[in-house]
Amino acid sequence: MAHIGTFTQQDEGYTGTIRTLTLNAKVKLVPVDKDNDKAPDYRLLAGTYELGAAWKKISNNDRPYLSVTIDDPTFATTVYARLVEAEDGNHHLHWSRPKAN
Repeated sequence: MAHIGTFTQQDEGYTGTIRTLTLNAKVKLVPVDKDNDKAPDYRLLAGTYELGAAWKKISNNDRPYLSVTIDDPTFATTVYARLVEAEDGNHHLHWSRPKAN
């Protein structure tokens, strides 16, 4: 599992940075007014550009986290990651490569 971002919770959303070999962006997760159960809880924005979305989830260990999707025309496929709170109060974005079928 790779650590690709660090976020701080602010008001109702989160601000942080996503860093990979090809991406270095200051981003924010902004809450969304949901109009149905499948709609995301947050939009992932870099400035005014939407890069993805996030949904509130609960782990098998009863720990809350955000399931985050990140997409860009330069990506080969959508990136799926988890935003989890660390002991220091920061939130870390972790990505792991999906297993091949």
